[in-house]
Amino acid sequence: MSIDETTQQLNSNAASAQRQRLEHYFHEHGKITTLQAQIKLDIVCPAARVYELRHIHDLNIVTNWRTDHTAQGKPHRVAEYVLLSGKYNEVHHEL
Repeated sequence: MSIDETTQQLNSNAASAQRQRLEHYFHEHGKITTLQAQIKLDIVCPAARVYELRHIHDLNIVTNWRTDHTAQGKPHRVAEYVLLSGKYNEVHHEL
């Protein structure tokens, strides 16, 4: 696959491409909020992608809740997802 084909595939709206973008962002930055994932990564429903990364790919992602402001300045309670080391263990995490 060429670099252009790979880039096009990662920029698609397919769930697999969204997971790849999100996983890459986690490895680069360590955390992301719902609004950041929507704006920066074009992932409309990041909770679904986080669920898949946890339960299918065993990434150790925890959820913290915080207030964030939209571009219009309105406050919203959003998830902040944080990548930790090790594998996901459902027993020790709460959503």
